Amino acid sequence: MSELDPAEVFRQEAADLIETLEQALLDLEKRPDDSELVGLAFRALHTLKGSGAMFGFTAVSEFIHEFETAFDRVRKGEATADRRLIAAALEARDHVAQLIDDPDCDPERGTAILSALKAAVCEGAGVETGASEHLAAPIVETGSAQPVAAGWHVCFRLPADALILGTNPLLLLDELRSLGPCDVTADTSALPPIDFIEPQSCYLSWDVTLKAGVSREAVDDVFLFVRDDMELSIEAIASESPVAAAIMAPVIAETTTVIEAAQPMAAASEASAPKPKAAAASSDRANAAKSERNATLRVPAERLDELMDRVGELVIAQARLSQLAEAIHDPSLVNVAEEIERLTASLRDTTMGTRMVPIGTLFGRFRRLVHDLSEELGKPISFVTEGEDTELDKTVIEQLADPLVHLIRNSIDHGMEPPEKRAETGKAATGTLRLAASHRGAEVAITVSDDGAGLNAERIRRRAEEAGLLSVGQVISEGELNRMIFQPGFSTASEVTALSGRGVGMDVVKKTIDGLRGSIDVDTTPGKGTTVTLRLPLTLAIIDGLLVRVGEDRYTIPLAAVEECLELPTGVAADGRGRSFLNLRGDLVPFLKLRDLFHTEGEVDPYQKVVVVSSDNTRVGLVVDQIIGNNQTVIKQLSRLHSGVKTFSGATILGDGTVALILDVMHLVAYGQKLEERRRAETLGRAA
Repeated sequence: MSELDPAEVFRQEAADLIETLEQALLDLEKRPDDSELVGLAFRALHTLKGSGAMFGFTAVSEFIHEFETAFDRVRKGEATADRRLIAAALEARDHVAQLIDDPDCDPERGTAILSALKAAVCEGAGVETGASEHLAAPIVETGSAQPVAAGWHVCFRLPADALILGTNPLLLLDELRSLGPCDVTADTSALPPIDFIEPQSCYLSWDVTLKAGVSREAVDDVFLFVRDDMELSIEAIASESPVAAAIMAPVIAETTTVIEAAQPMAAASEASAPKPKAAAASSDRANAAKSERNATLRVPAERLDELMDRVGELVIAQARLSQLAEAIHDPSLVNVAEEIERLTASLRDTTMGTRMVPIGTLFGRFRRLVHDLSEELGKPISFVTEGEDTELDKTVIEQLADPLVHLIRNSIDHGMEPPEKRAETGKAATGTLRLAASHRGAEVAITVSDDGAGLNAERIRRRAEEAGLLSVGQVISEGELNRMIFQPGFSTASEVTALSGRGVGMDVVKKTIDGLRGSIDVDTTPGKGTTVTLRLPLTLAIIDGLLVRVGEDRYTIPLAAVEECLELPTGVAADGRGRSFLNLRGDLVPFLKLRDLFHTEGEVDPYQKVVVVSSDNTRVGLVVDQIIGNNQTVIKQLSRLHSGVKTFSGATILGDGTVALILDVMHLVAYGQKLEERRRAETLGRAA
């Protein structure tokens, strides 16, 4: 078994922390007085700094230290998180990500970013920019610019999990000794009885007297990467000069407060030491904290895929067992088969849950994109997300990132008008971009909508005719015309810019969605806005299906898409051209005879059944010979040779070892919808 690369482990952890930092900064721009957001951003920075130092990313830690020092003034309420500061902080966040990927990248860029950040902090604090040279705690000096302190009294206690996280207190003591002569005393008052000692926990604290006239900054640097996770007091030992003592009094008073705040904790620990029950409770709390830290576990995606494959095979074997138990009629075997079926269903749901991810994890990435495009184009935009809890397979979510980026960029660049133009049309200066997701039967619908100018049908037709996609005067539906924007190389932009004009982005959207066996709808209203809907079939490895028979063949319909089942009324038959409609409680629902669609031979069953399925609020009936019943369906993808077959989304192995094709409900509903549109057109034609 190969060992994990520590650098790669850090990069994975850092990606989550950087995402947290970015989201906190974007929220902070809207709520600059929210102290919780400031604390969240600061904790993300501090964890990145400490982890970077631990894994050898020195450049990352040093840059974040300066970043953290500047941002600390916001945390202390000395500066306001205004737009300029957030912009500088976001740029610093980008540089951190670049340093993680390439530690040797241009250091001058990092220096310039830190200068801009410090200037923004000073501006937010009402301080002249020149004062930003040193944002750390000031060193009190005499008139001759010499440090007043003749030495330093340092008290520190590391967190209980410091040793587990790789912090070595002996190295900290060695660094203090390197600054000058030290008297070191270990405080063992918090040490529990030996029966309750955990070898990896840190119970000691240290009292150090540094007998050297070094600067406060030099002492601070010793605790650079662990400071915020520990109890630390640094008290200056003033010289005998009366003037110096008067100057140092406020500093001593300030540090004394820190010591007093730490004393009750030490006293409590000391009081608990001789009490085994209290020590046991402390041990339990430590274990609970460890359990909370270990609540999540990173697992390679290929292992989850392998686990899903094994569960799929188990489902097939369980179906075979249930079929045998039913055929043999042995009560004991039936009981065992039912118990295994229950356990298999539970294991299936749990395993699928490990692959399902809320789409909100994807939506959050686009906040920065919208923020930057809004600033770049000078278009104020309110970004609204809905349905973040909608779950999708992680592999599908990863493939949706690029298409959604292109759709959002297109909406902001082409759809949204500048503020002055929106004012002329009576709209609010701030445009609204909405990103939403929802489950609709056996599919997931993702919509990107804006309240911009809408699509220009005349311009789209003109460009399509120029590109040879349409002949002059060719009659097509509004939906087909709108979908022209997804053709390769198609663009209505008058000039090529950094954002658009080459007709590449929307082509990427179509190719990706086609690859996921999905569809795209475009709905636009001139002057009101545009909505692009991506419809994707649920592609889980295991689904609940309705098994039906057509002739001698069996097919599976995803159960989530089934609305109801009924018997085909006597006397209802297709007309001469194969189009049939069923009056279902006042609604005219088209139905497709699968026998005709699949060219099935043999005698027709006298009592045929209709399975009514739906997709995006559109219903279609599927006429079958027999409804066999529900079953757990393990989806097996079709080969590339069958990629052009749209009627089926996959295949499954039944309990008796035979294969049943899985119907693509979305495609069948679209096919039935086209039949209905033709019927209406013919009806209107005859009426005219």
